[in-house]
Amino acid sequence: MKNTRALIMLVFAVLLGAMAVALAAQWLGRQGNIATNKVVVAVRDIQLGSPLTPDMLTAVEWPSGSLPTGAISNPVELGDRVVKTTLMRGEPVLESKLAPKGTKGGLSAVIAEGKRAITVKVNEVVGVAGFALPGNHVDIMVNTNDARGRGNDEQHMISKIVLERILVLAVAQEASRDDTKPKVVNAVTLEVTPEEAEKIDLARSVGNLSLVLRNQVDTENAQTNGIRKDELLHGISEPLQVAAARPARTLAKRSSPRAKVVAERDPGQTVEVIKGLNRSDMAF
Repeated sequence: MKNTRALIMLVFAVLLGAMAVALAAQWLGRQGNIATNKVVVAVRDIQLGSPLTPDMLTAVEWPSGSLPTGAISNPVELGDRVVKTTLMRGEPVLESKLAPKGTKGGLSAVIAEGKRAITVKVNEVVGVAGFALPGNHVDIMVNTNDARGRGNDEQHMISKIVLERILVLAVAQEASRDDTKPKVVNAVTLEVTPEEAEKIDLARSVGNLSLVLRNQVDTENAQTNGIRKDELLHGISEPLQVAAARPARTLAKRSSPRAKVVAERDPGQTVEVIKGLNRSDMAF
């Protein structure tokens, strides 16, 4: 009886194993029939601004159902093309990641159409302690004198954000965007429009520039009027206007030690005269 039961279990196990093998074979057969296309990928990390060469690329099979938009199938088509973004090993080379045909290598290939590159001198503090890396966005703030013709008065110093969400193209002579380590450098190259380039050039001639690092996904503009010295130290944005704040009475010239005249600013041109405990109004 025991031998019969063991034999049945053995036969059942063999049948299950055969079914598993058959199902696996069918699955592998279906996988082999999936339609594929050739896609060019990078065989090593490629830095932005680099011209593509045959040894940097290879063509691999890619499932047709997940073919990336703008994929290229033949490495020969990429002769003398320049990448405008960093490519990692195994990453497909897409048309959107390439500079226009005829573009030469270098930083100029990375500059977007209609934009310009301008370099700003920085130090450890101005450069956000080296955390302003290529690919980051920064705001530009200027600290200058806003005396408006009243001379170089430090009481009228102002700090104001003049440009927002400016792309950092390179720090010093490096344009690599895959390095997250801070780098303290003496120059930062920014991508700007021609109008923004003019603002930066003027701002650095009239005051000191600072870079303000911002969140990559933050696209909101800051609505600020700048900060002045009086407002920073005392919370006062405009000079005190005592006469305009309240209709205060002004002291007139004393006629005797016990008498004083207080002039009120009112439409009736009335003067209140106080002599000791007696008061009287005198109209003009």
